Amino acid sequence: MPALQLTDSPAPTTNAAHAGGRAALRRARIRRNRRMSLSARYLGYVGYFVGAGLISGAVVHHPLDPDRYTRIAFYGALVFLAATVLNEFVLPRDRPGLPRMLVVVAASLMLSFGIGMLSGGLQHFDDFPERGAVLVPLGLTVSFIAYVIKDADTPWQRIFSLVGLSVLITATVAFFGLRHVAASMGAPGEGGGHSHGTAEEPEHEQEAPSSTSAVPDAPAPSASPTKGGGGEAATGHDDGHSH
Repeated sequence: MPALQLTDSPAPTTNAAHAGGRAALRRARIRRNRRMSLSARYLGYVGYFVGAGLISGAVVHHPLDPDRYTRIAFYGALVFLAATVLNEFVLPRDRPGLPRMLVVVAASLMLSFGIGMLSGGLQHFDDFPERGAVLVPLGLTVSFIAYVIKDADTPWQRIFSLVGLSVLITATVAFFGLRHVAASMGAPGEGGGHSHGTAEEPEHEQEAPSSTSAVPDAPAPSASPTKGGGGEAATGHDDGHSH
């Protein structure tokens, strides 16, 4: 019996060493995850703003070049959706199921365009007052609805709550108020702003003088008669064709 006790005694020390090694590995993994999480959170945070910024410029300037700004809006939506996937599904420990994931993706797409319309309409209202008067209240309404649908802690019925009614009243007042301001500003483009290449190029102030205008007029031939038929030389031939 004493021999068996001497043989089994190193076991607790070995188990403690293994436990200490696992704890060290776990701490190293946590530190590595924190470093990766910081960069991922930063990319997700920046992606929201970059995507919304691209969309805001595209929805305002779309009539100027539809093909170009449609592509920009598409790229902005992709950036915003990538940031949503990173923030909502990759970084959190508790990942939602497929139905909730589809709802979040669709609501995030709505939210990106709502924020883009709101910020773009405010930023470029001086340049496109009539368009901005529509984009600002529409973006306010769309972004609120999309946010309520996207937020997991808020039931979608809150869209019709007192807060939703306040957003609707604010959007209505903003629409009529901005329409009035836009009408008082006159036609689009009169209040300055930037033209983005749509303005016509100014005409040349003065055309270059032609090469012939610099040459002095040749002196008129003398009309005095000369010897030997000067009258004919002065009046020219009268045979129906000129030389």
